[in-house]
Amino acid sequence: MFNLYWADEGGLPAGDRGAAYGDGLFETIRMYGGRGVLISRHLDRMARDAGRLGIPITLMELRKACTAAVSRYARRYATKERDGSWVLKLTLTRGEGGRGYQPSAGIRPNLIVSASPMPAPPASSGVVADFSRVPLTVNPLLTGIKSLNRLEQVMAAREIEGELFEVIMADSTGNLVEGTRTNLLVKVLDGWVTPPVKSLAVAGILRQWLLERLRARGEPVVERAVSIGDVMGSDCRGLYLLNSVIGIVPVGRLAGQDLPVDNGLATIFNPLELLE
Repeated sequence: MFNLYWADEGGLPAGDRGAAYGDGLFETIRMYGGRGVLISRHLDRMARDAGRLGIPITLMELRKACTAAVSRYARRYATKERDGSWVLKLTLTRGEGGRGYQPSAGIRPNLIVSASPMPAPPASSGVVADFSRVPLTVNPLLTGIKSLNRLEQVMAAREIEGELFEVIMADSTGNLVEGTRTNLLVKVLDGWVTPPVKSLAVAGILRQWLLERLRARGEPVVERAVSIGDVMGSDCRGLYLLNSVIGIVPVGRLAGQDLPVDNGLATIFNPLELLE
């Protein structure tokens, strides 16, 4: 069992370990009315990665929480202006208990549920991005988990200002890993390349779905280290930012250099076809 908190009511315990130590994880899900885009994959990931962290929660419990969230929030966004779209966020923490880093035995997890409007869609003609000065370090034990430990992304996101839509973070060797809120996909002469899961702070739901679709279409997809030369060189045929809420976003200009923009991926990803 877990303790359920609604973000619009507040009241989370001051000693919550998610707030104190980043001891937890989260999911953000694109919703249309009472259904979510690829919601089963989001909930599967949360249940699986909670298990990796040793936080006890079941997939059934998460599904029940989502049903309650739909009953509470969906009508707020059922307007012509909003088209029924909204964003559901689930934040799961280990709970409250334990002085210092070591948690108390048998503590009950806290699940915080919130809703927010869908952000404005990015320009289909391509957004502006740059390289971040903040390096990204990924602990092998936490690879791919959407944990609450996001300080590196927070520091990098502070660089986003003016016309910038995103900044791209590199690892200690200089290979590009991901944006502050996006995964990377690069179109090259002979197919597609993307950083491997083992290098990622967050292994995105849309990223995995899209790689599966491209491979099913017979398009070559290689997961390998991505260099600056891969995206700034003459072989680059397009750079795409992937995020489950905002979708597939082409980059039109990177670090002052124009990149080719091809909206062909838009024909592959239609969120309305992925509602569950």
